[in-house]
Order: sequence, then structure tokens, then C-alpha cells
Amino acid sequence: MVLLSCSRVLPSLLQALHQLYYDPNIENKNLAQKWLMQAQVSPQAWHFSWLLLHMDKVPEIQYFGASALHIKISRYWNDIPADQYESLKSQLFTHITRFASGSKIVLTRLCVALASLALSMMPEAWPCAVADMVRMFQAEDSNVDGRARCLALLELLTVLPEEFQTSRLPQYRKGQVRSVLAQECGSVFPLLEQLLQQQDSPGFIKQKVLKCFSSWVQLEIPLMDCENLIQAAFTSLQDPELFDTAVEAVVNAISQPDAQRYVNTLLKLIPPVLGLQEQLRQAVQSGDMETSHGICRIAVALGENHSRALLDQVEHWQSFLALVNMIMFCTGIPGHYPVNETTSSLTLTFWYTLQQQTWLFSSLLHACSRQKQEHGSSGCPVWAPSPKDDILSFEPDKQAVYQQVYRPVYFQLVDVLLHKAQFPSDEEYGFWSSDEKEQFRIYRVDISDTLMYVYEMLGAELLSSLYDKLGRLLTNTEQPSTWQHTEALLYGFQSIAETIDVNYSDVVPGLIGLIPRISISNVQLADTVMFTIGSLSEWLADHPVMINNVLPLVLQALGNPELSISSVSTLKKICRECKYDLPPYAANIVAVSQEVLMKQIHKTSQCMWLMQALGFLLSALQVEEILKNLHSLITPYIQQLEKLADETPNPSNKLAIIHILGLLSNLFTTLDISHHDDDHESTEVKKLPVQQGPNPVVVVLQQVFQLIQKVLSKWLNDAQVVESVCAIFEKSVKTLLDDFAPMVPQLCEMLGQMYSTIPQVSAIELTRQLVHIFAHEPAHFPPIKALFLLVTSVTLTLFQQGPRDHPDIVDSFMQLLAQALKRKPDLFLCSNLDVKAVFQCGVLSLKFPEAPTVKASCGFFTELLPRCGEIAPVGQVVHENGKALLQAVLEGIGGQASRSLMDHFAEILFALNKHCFSLLSIWIKEAMQQDGFPSARVTPEQKENFSQQILRERVNKRRVKEMVKEFTLLCRGLHGTEYTADY
Repeated sequence: MVLLSCSRVLPSLLQALHQLYYDPNIENKNLAQKWLMQAQVSPQAWHFSWLLLHMDKVPEIQYFGASALHIKISRYWNDIPADQYESLKSQLFTHITRFASGSKIVLTRLCVALASLALSMMPEAWPCAVADMVRMFQAEDSNVDGRARCLALLELLTVLPEEFQTSRLPQYRKGQVRSVLAQECGSVFPLLEQLLQQQDSPGFIKQKVLKCFSSWVQLEIPLMDCENLIQAAFTSLQDPELFDTAVEAVVNAISQPDAQRYVNTLLKLIPPVLGLQEQLRQAVQSGDMETSHGICRIAVALGENHSRALLDQVEHWQSFLALVNMIMFCTGIPGHYPVNETTSSLTLTFWYTLQQQTWLFSSLLHACSRQKQEHGSSGCPVWAPSPKDDILSFEPDKQAVYQQVYRPVYFQLVDVLLHKAQFPSDEEYGFWSSDEKEQFRIYRVDISDTLMYVYEMLGAELLSSLYDKLGRLLTNTEQPSTWQHTEALLYGFQSIAETIDVNYSDVVPGLIGLIPRISISNVQLADTVMFTIGSLSEWLADHPVMINNVLPLVLQALGNPELSISSVSTLKKICRECKYDLPPYAANIVAVSQEVLMKQIHKTSQCMWLMQALGFLLSALQVEEILKNLHSLITPYIQQLEKLADETPNPSNKLAIIHILGLLSNLFTTLDISHHDDDHESTEVKKLPVQQGPNPVVVVLQQVFQLIQKVLSKWLNDAQVVESVCAIFEKSVKTLLDDFAPMVPQLCEMLGQMYSTIPQVSAIELTRQLVHIFAHEPAHFPPIKALFLLVTSVTLTLFQQGPRDHPDIVDSFMQLLAQALKRKPDLFLCSNLDVKAVFQCGVLSLKFPEAPTVKASCGFFTELLPRCGEIAPVGQVVHENGKALLQAVLEGIGGQASRSLMDHFAEILFALNKHCFSLLSIWIKEAMQQDGFPSARVTPEQKENFSQQILRERVNKRRVKEMVKEFTLLCRGLHGTEYTADY
């Protein structure tokens, strides 16, 4: 379907709109929508839009006409001659008046169109746009009902700031227009105040007024200019019909960043906020969640956005403390989140903000006070904020206020948060949906984060308080506590210990002593006990004598599938942090772990974690002990794998094979007798046994190597099985490093056979690891070289057959080539390596649509080009084929590649300029002489300028990247548009 002339396009439009709205065929709908989108931006849209707005048309057609007008005005403003501005404005006013009593959706679109027109014309062509709008609609019009005109005006005034927020005005114009709109609020706010105060104003008019005010305050209107309307909005909170809209208006008004400049107005807002407390209490008592939620939003908005400014007013500390207590009430609102209430979560960020401000204030005050005492000056430390900041003028007595007032508040907050974190009764929790349970879990995580921030304020005193409460709870036999209370206190301790260093806390030994006394009769409590022990694993490493107090609990929990995640992750943490103190317990840990693995009570991911834990544990044993434990641990799996290797491949035994291979690879990931990853002090390392003989992992791998080959022979066509096999060796190589050396020859041979049969990414990735670690060692160079040449040869054949179906293989291959150039450039001297073919494959890869593949190809050339001088074959290939590389790079910059890749293309240009300057100067001149290359949007002068800039810059890579970004915008026709704002 093609667009016709304006006289003939209307029937086509009506037909397309009918298809869009009424045709049941989805394909016809999509075609109609595509055609209509083209019609909206066509030159004819200026004319047919008005025809579609005739009153005899249905609202759907009228809406399309109004939307087309808005699109033309907002996106194609420059198409309108200046002498037609007034005519267009007049037409829009006329149609808005006509639709004031008509379809609301059409009215809104027309208002948006007029708003866009006003934003484009102001201030030069329409200096008093808003005042004119108000005057126009206030004029008597016998044809339109006064109430309808009022609603139309309010709709127009509401969408005007909204259209400004989403407009495509250039940045300099946005600032200009924002300033004009802020001044024009003098024409809007008196009208809004009048409408709110009129006794006979119906509810729907007041609701529109509040929405209009809410829209305008987001233009950063000075808070003092909004004061009367904010007070009116507070009054409207008593009207259930207006409540939600009034909340939105108040919150938007006091949440503006600029509002903190108007401290006196903020102080005036505290009493009306506090005046909502009775309404809040009644809402909570009656279970009115919407009302309590709205009032809480207002209190939090004032406290969270302006805590710094309000804390500064120490003479008003009582009113701000009252606001803090009101928010505390909201935090502790009765009921369980999210089933009985959804309000308390709103307050958590406030407590973080308040903690940050009070902690900062008290710290700076303390520093200033100390400096005054030491130097007798009124100055503050050099690291303090500017002397202009109000905080630096605080008197020492203000510090006392902060300490005396807010420390008790935070202790109270801890009690409230731990109460809110408590689980409901088992019976009630059983009725919760999975979604509600997940929301509650996230809510508890937020509480955990808040407790961590509170610790910043209260320090070790908080841990002591939690410990004392837990101790009293567990030792009070007269009043037995609920498990929920115990769990919440432990959760509080765990929240802090997980992120804060508690190694020097004097209450941790007592806590470790209390944990075995906890009567665990509930899964949630048991989970928290496990996680608490896990959070103390670093402390246990420094106090190994206490390990025996908690390890039996962890091993016992391993047998409970409901505690799978908590028990396994805790054991893993203990084995990682305390492995040098675990040999006495090793046999027991291995036996229990082996038992639960054999029973298959844990999910796959937890089984993998458990094997990692055992790897950490075994790493600290003598080689003989490691081999003995490995034998008992993995023999059952080897036997099972042997049986599976003899079976005919099917989905069931595939999963079993992948599971066993995964267990082995996770075990070998952490089993490191050389302790490459240890960061222990030298005194701790000295106590490690001196290892003799081959690495146990290598011994095991050599024993099972033939079995793995047997498995591969049947599963070579399955990418998942091949990936699992490669993962065993890749993780072992990464962990063992040089200790893996005995396995290199046979692994290279196996990889070659695998890749020759069916090329797969996992095989290339493992080859890359081997090149990275062993290629530079003379003893291992021959097998590495043979493998590298074979992988290259097979991949080049793949390119000849068509590589587009294998972007992942091309990506990994390019990374392999780059790694080879980094670690062992001599690989490119091999006579069997077709450097020219490799180069051409790289050029072809630059044209792939997949960004990761292009990025990897750029990395290859960035490594290759600096070798032009030292590796003769590379130099020759670049001399003969470098122009094709430049051509591909310029095509990408010209628009063929994603803009996110421009830095990588720039690095190739920089390398060419640095290492092949004379050739580049010729190639780039020849390339840029092609008509329409690299884009038809750039002129010969722009191409010449870019070429000269690139050739001149051989030192500053960052500058070359900027040049490329600038040039690609020109090539894409995006230079100077809003799409480049963050580029």
C-alpha cells in the first residue's frame, strides 16, 4: 500500500483504521498499523488530520487524527512556516472547545498537540502562552457548557508540563522553556486555588485541579509559591474521593530536589503532616490499607527528601522528632507484610537517609569540636565540606542533641524491625501464596540491609543488645518464647555479621555458646541458625576451638532436604574459611557428605556446592589422605559413569552423565593443594604440610581419562555433554595452573580429536586456557602448537562452508587467536598456519551482526597489528590485505555496526595508524574517494576532515575514540539530535 494524494488518501485511511480496530486477522492489523504509522508522518498528515476530526467520525478515527497532529507538531515543527503558527493555534483552540463536551481521549490528544505547539513557540512567538490559554477558556462561550470549558482548560494545563517532560526540545531550549513555564505558574495557581476553595466545585473538578497541580510542581516551581495549594491538598485528604489524588499532589510537591532550599516552608509543612496521625491511626485500626499507605507516603516524602535541612534546624528538633516517631509508627504498623499491610516497606529508605545524615552530622561536629579544643580556632578539618555549608557552623551542643535524641530512636527501630521480620504462625504461613512468601523474603532482605545501616550508627552496642535479648529469651524457663522471636533476633545478628567484620566483637563467643541451646523445631528457624553460623565462618577461622560447638549442627542439617540451601552453603563457607583447622573433622564431614550425596536428597546446584566444600576441605590434608578420601568419595560415581558409558545414549542417562561430570568439575574447582588462592598470613601458611608427589587431581584425572574418552565417543554430538567434559579440565587447569602440566599432552590430543569431529565452543575455550598457561613453556609448546594449528585449520574450513550459523564458534576462535598473539606470537610463524586465511576470516567476522563476535574480532586485530614488524608473515598479510580490513572497519563506523562497538573499531584504526602509517594514509584516501562510502550522509569535506584527524593522532587513543564517535553520528544522520545525549 502506498500513500496517495491528500484528496484520495482519506478512504484509504478509513479502510486502514477499520482494519486496525475491527479486522480479526492479526496480519491485516499489523499491515494496517504499519501503513498508518507512515501516514502519520507524511506531508499529507497536515491536511487529513483535520478531516478525521469531523464530529461525524467515530472517536477512534478522531483520536488518530489528533495523534497525527501531535506527531507532526512535535517531530516536524520545522516544516511549519512561521506565518501559519497563529492559524494552527486558532484551529487547535477551536477543536479543543468543540471536543470539551465530546470524547475525552480525543480531547486529551488535542490538548497534547496544543501543548506541543506552545512549547515550540514560547517564548519568542508566544510569550504569554499559558496566560492566553487561561484567558481563552475563561471567555464566555454560549455554545459550550462552563463546566466543560473548565475541564478542558484543566486538561490542557495538566498535559502542558507532562509534554514538556517528554518533549524533544534541544537542551538549551529546555532550560529556556522551563524558566518561562515556572514564571507562568502565576497564571495557573490562583485559578487552581479558586477552584479548590469554591464550595460548589464538584469532586471531579477538584480532582482535576489536584492532578494539574501535581503536574506543575514537577517543573521545580519554588516551594513557597506552592504553599497555598499544598495546604489545600492537605485539606482534600479528608475527602475520600480526593484522597489518592491529593496524596500524589503533596508527595510530588515536597519531593522536588529544589524544595530543600525553602526551609521555612518545609517547617510549616510538619504540623499538617503530624495532623494526619489521627486519620492514620483510624485507618490502621479499620484495616484501611490505602489510606495508611497514602499518609505514610507523605510523611516519608518529607522526612526522606529533607532530613538534612530539617536536622539542621536544631531549635525545631522536637517537631522533626515527632515526624520521625510518626514514621516509626508506619514502620511498626501492625500485621504481617505483605498480607495484612503494605505500608511499612515504604519507610526503610528513610531510616537509611536519616542514619547517613545523623552519622555525618555527629562525626563532623565531633571533628569540629575537637579541632576547636586543639587549636582554639573555629575552623574544621580540611576533609570537611565547604565552610559555606550550614553544618560547619553547628555549636557543640548540637552534637549532644543528635546523640541523645537519635540513638534511642535507632534502638527502638531495631526492636520494631525485628518484630516486623518475625514469621507468622505456622498455620497462617501455610495459607500464604508463593508470591506472598517471596515478597516477605525480599522484605526481610530490606530489613537486613536497614539493620546493617543501623549498625553504622550504634556500633558494638547493638550486637550486645541483641545478644542480651537472645540470652534472656533462651534462659528464661518461666516464660517460654515463640520460635519466631528467637529466629528474628538471630536474623538480626546474621544481617550484621554477613557484611560487618565482627571478629573483634566480645559477644560472638557467647552467641556461639547459645546456638546449641536453641530448640530447633521449625524449618525457618533452622535455616536462620544455619545462615547465622555461616556468617560467623571468618570468626571461627580465628577461633578454631569453637568450631566443634556448631559443626555437628551443620552436619546434622545436611540430611534435611528442607535445609538444603542453608546447610550446604554454611558448610561450604566453613570449609573455605576454616579448612586448615578442619583435618580432625575431615573424616566425619566427608562421610556425612557422601551419605547425603548418595541419598540424592539435594538438588543439583546444592550437590555442586557440596562438592566445592569438600574440595576446600581436602585441600588442607596430606596427599595420602586426599587420595584416600577421593577414592571413597568418587569411586561410586566412576562406577556409575562406567555403566552409563556402556548404555545406548538417551535423555535419561544424559542427565546422569552431566550430573556426575558436574560433581567432578566442582570438586576440582576448589581442590588446590598448592593454595594459589590463599590470602592467609604467612604464619598460617607455615603450618601447612609440605606436599610431595603428583597432584591428587591429576592422579584422578589420569585414572578416569580413558573413561571420559569413552563417554565422549558416544556423546560427541551433544554440546551439553562435551561442555561438561571440557568444564572438568578447564576448571582443573584454572585451579592447578602449572600442576596440571602432566595432563597437557593427552588433553591436547583429545581436544584435537573432539574438535576435528564436531567443532564446539567449549573445546576452543579450553584450548584458549591451555595456550594461556602452557604455550610459553618449551616442554609443552609442541602439543599446544599442534592443537592450535588443528583448531585453526578446522575453523578455517568452517568459514569456507559458511560461518554465519556459528557466531559463537567464530567469537571464541577470535579470542583464541588474540590469546595466542598475547602469550606466544611464535605460533604465527608456523609454516602450516595460513595467516592470510586467518586474516580474511577476521575481516569477515567484523561484518557479523552479533556484537560479541565483532568485539572479539576487533580484539584479534588489535593484537595482530602491533606484530607487523616482528612476525614476517603477519607483516606481509597486512601489507597485502590491510585495505580490506580498513574497508570493513569504515563500513562498521559508517552505520553497518552497532554504535556500542565504535570504541573497538577506533582501537583498530589507532593500531593501523601507529604500526602501518604509510599504508593507512594511502588506503584511507582511496577508500574515502568512493561515492557514498562509508555513508551517503557525509560530505567529501567531512570525510577528508575525519581522515586527516585520524592520521594526525598516533598517541592519544582516547582522542581517536572521540573522533570515531563523532564521525559515526554524522554517518548515521544523528549528529546534534536528542538520540546522542548520552553517547
